[in-house]
Amino acid sequence: MEPVEILSVIRERRSVRNYIDREVSDEAIRAIIAAGIQAPTALGLQPWQFVVVRDRDLMRRVSDYCKPILAEKIGEEARPGTEEFLAALKDPEYSIFYNAPVLVLVLGARETVSSVLDCTLCAENMMLAAWALGIGSCWIGSAALIEQNPDFRAALKIPDDHQIVAPLIFGYPAPLLPKAERREPRITWIP
Repeated sequence: MEPVEILSVIRERRSVRNYIDREVSDEAIRAIIAAGIQAPTALGLQPWQFVVVRDRDLMRRVSDYCKPILAEKIGEEARPGTEEFLAALKDPEYSIFYNAPVLVLVLGARETVSSVLDCTLCAENMMLAAWALGIGSCWIGSAALIEQNPDFRAALKIPDDHQIVAPLIFGYPAPLLPKAERREPRITWIP
């Protein structure tokens, strides 16, 4: 890939919260994960493992489990702009996974000190690769709440020695609104 194309993918990628009803192939998911594992990893430890979830009923149950916990947390920390999300969490039809067809859990080995950072870099590579393939993604951090639930850990086959670092959804985007502009970064230059 040419540098200009890479920069274009980085510039244009966005979090997608609205998907069309179209499956993402196993081949595409494998390509996305293959891009993920090219991420930098401290000492070459590669502490990641992946769980690919296509079971929409299981995703619905995970969403239903997480929604009241999130609503309670937001209620405690109510800030401007959270009202709309709080209302969505109380809607029985709302899914924290935005009806995406695939959830990929990026798991990190607990005993590896750099696990969270390494898996975060892996997740970003995955989201960029997905965008380059015409597939949308979104990091659903709130789905990590299932860490607390042994039944969901078992259903999702999460090993005890791993933790959920990045719950990522993938699917083909529905028409998107214009991307929000980024603020100019604050940069301090030291000569």
